[in-house]
Amino acid sequence: MAGSELNAFGVAGVPMKNAKFVVVFHGRTMDGILDDAHYRAKFGTANPNLAVIRKMKAIGVELYVCGQNLAAEKIDPATLTPDVRVAADALIVLMAYQNRGYAMLSF
Repeated sequence: MAGSELNAFGVAGVPMKNAKFVVVFHGRTMDGILDDAHYRAKFGTANPNLAVIRKMKAIGVELYVCGQNLAAEKIDPATLTPDVRVAADALIVLMAYQNRGYAMLSF
C-alpha cells in the first residue's frame, strides 16, 4: 500500500523528496521482509518484495521492523533484508513520527 501511495504522488507530480514515508513492519508482514534465502526456504520461491523495498529505501522511505514482534515470533533479525532497521518497538516508532507531524496510515 505504501508503494501505491508513492506512485500516486508521482503521478500527481509530487517530487519524491517531498513524500516522507516511514513503514513499520510487524505481525504477518514480517514474512515479506525475509531475505531471499529464508523466504525461498519458507515459501519455495524468491521474495517478490525485495526489489520494491530496495526502491522505496532508495527514494528515502524509512523502513523498520518491530523488535518486540521479532522476539515474540523468535525470528532472527539476520534472516531479514538489510534494508529494514530493527526498532525496539513498532509503537515507539509510530509515536515518535506522529509527534513529528507524520500521519498514521494503517493497512
